[in-house]
Amino acid sequence: MKLPRRKFLHLAAGAAALPVVSRIARAQAYPTRPVRVIVTVPAGGSPDIVARMMGQWLSERLGQPIIVDNRPGGATNIGTEAAVRASPDGYTLLMAVSANAVNATLYENLNFNFIRDTAPVASIASTPLIMEVNPSVPAKTVPEFIAYAKANPGKINMVSAGKGTPSHVAGELFKMMAAVDMIHVPYRGEALALPDLISGQVQVYFGVMPASLGYIRGGKLRALAVTSATRQEVLPDVPTVGEFLPGFEAGGWYGVVVPKATPVEIVGKLNQEINAALADPKIKARLAALGVTILQGSPADFGKLIADETEKWAKVVRDANIKPE
Repeated sequence: MKLPRRKFLHLAAGAAALPVVSRIARAQAYPTRPVRVIVTVPAGGSPDIVARMMGQWLSERLGQPIIVDNRPGGATNIGTEAAVRASPDGYTLLMAVSANAVNATLYENLNFNFIRDTAPVASIASTPLIMEVNPSVPAKTVPEFIAYAKANPGKINMVSAGKGTPSHVAGELFKMMAAVDMIHVPYRGEALALPDLISGQVQVYFGVMPASLGYIRGGKLRALAVTSATRQEVLPDVPTVGEFLPGFEAGGWYGVVVPKATPVEIVGKLNQEINAALADPKIKARLAALGVTILQGSPADFGKLIADETEKWAKVVRDANIKPE
């Protein structure tokens, strides 16, 4: 039977629209089962705290459990690879962190390319670091610390949460810009680094704000400066490193990415819900108490942040000749 041209074109157009309708319907129904969020640090770390906070919100909004799956190890690469290899169906999310941008250059033989193999969903927050010292260090300002370091080359231990972590690359950037010589002492996470800083076994640390604020307020550590471009409300009297070393800026960030081929409709839905959480007064207050700065935006905005950070830290990794463990 020969169909009239008009009817044929109508049927053809309807058939072409079916995949679009199907994708939209799938996104509207999503999720229909629990969603997993892979976190690449142990429970209790700053990204884990943020992931659980956002997971609770998303669970209430989406009507399905959000399961936090901690996959620490390999400087975040173990958990990241698990997320990259997961089915791109919206049921595996990754709490991406700034170490993902550093690792792109630090590790030459990764089984994945973070930018190529993931799709950005939404940025959540940035967190400045705090340049903090054990109270036994005879320096109360950044200039005093630089003078002390120059008078004691190779004698000051700079602790980090591990090679390639924000605390490490921020410290290396400081060493380069201040022209000081300090010994890098990498630990396996901030939970192990902080006790030795408090006990005085190591002297200086560029620590993430959520983990360090309590010790600073309790007098166990001394804050010399924050690493953000501007001063922070939670520590209004603490200057920025950039006030003494113009152009210095460093910090961590958190956001959500998914495997590359995840449907754009699902990415859009997740972005919408995460941004709604970041606009909620209770979530905003809880994040502010952690000392982080909210980052709202589109998937493209987050993708640009990741690309810019990858380029910035690639230069530091190369210039400081940082090698993985």
